[in-house]
Amino acid sequence: MSNEHAHLHTLAHSLERIVSEGRNPNTLDIDTLPSEGILKRINNEDKKVAQAVETQIPSIAQVVDAATTSIQKGGRLIYIGAGTSGRLGILDAVECRPTFSVPDSLVVGIIAGGNKALVHAVEGAEDNTAAGKIDLENIALHMNDTVVGLSASGRTPYVSGALEYAKSLGCATAAIACSPNASIFTYADITICPVVGAEALTGSTRMKSGTAQKMILNMISTATMIKLGKTYQNLMVDVNATNEKLKARALRIVMQATECDEATAQNALTECNNKAKVAILMILTGLTSKGASEQLSEHQGYLRHAITSSHSNN
Repeated sequence: MSNEHAHLHTLAHSLERIVSEGRNPNTLDIDTLPSEGILKRINNEDKKVAQAVETQIPSIAQVVDAATTSIQKGGRLIYIGAGTSGRLGILDAVECRPTFSVPDSLVVGIIAGGNKALVHAVEGAEDNTAAGKIDLENIALHMNDTVVGLSASGRTPYVSGALEYAKSLGCATAAIACSPNASIFTYADITICPVVGAEALTGSTRMKSGTAQKMILNMISTATMIKLGKTYQNLMVDVNATNEKLKARALRIVMQATECDEATAQNALTECNNKAKVAILMILTGLTSKGASEQLSEHQGYLRHAITSSHSNN
């Protein structure tokens, strides 16, 4: 047996031990069903995802606390993965920017093979252990950063290499995989393992495994931003109103937070250059735009704290 064949033989046997690579007994006849039947089988499998994620909430909370601490110290939340996992990390990272008005560098997504891999498969990228370290070196990884490695199977060498390097620097590290005993867990302080079971299509981890990962990433980034004061009640008060749709959303947010009329909300937003958080504080406290901005700065951007402080001083 050649070295290549021996390697493939070993890999094939390792896949047998990965939950997401197993054959699903509920979909063995999926290719015989009409369209609605196919979709019902897929939907029945998808129903299991939220329950699997629920079991991991304590671990997800640890990642939120680590990421919050990192950002408060001037560090970053960094996602790194290959294929679907890498794309999901980038998706969550880029959506933080307009949603919470954070700098591009605060939540970072890295994919094996670089940006080309977002739309094209890059041969061998996920198998390159050294590349994981190199990609983190290229963004000047620092011990204050939190690094989250993503791999549906849990055996991606690229992610293992990245986490090993991150741990060596003293970074907080977490790993998300959908199979127990994942090798990427070796270098993770926190392990998140939503066991979603075999996919509707054998080995197609863009399905349940991908859905689970997306849910978890949404939870991590959203909860972290809430803890950093990016919301007031359940409103996205730090939304960056860069286009007409977001300006309309900012207007609606100000009206919802203050129960004021549209004209009052619009006047406040105009005065403070469409900063919803400042406009809300102005309306609720009577402060000027400058005064509201200063009050927010004093409370590190936490709107609820700024409101409470203003009321207690009056």
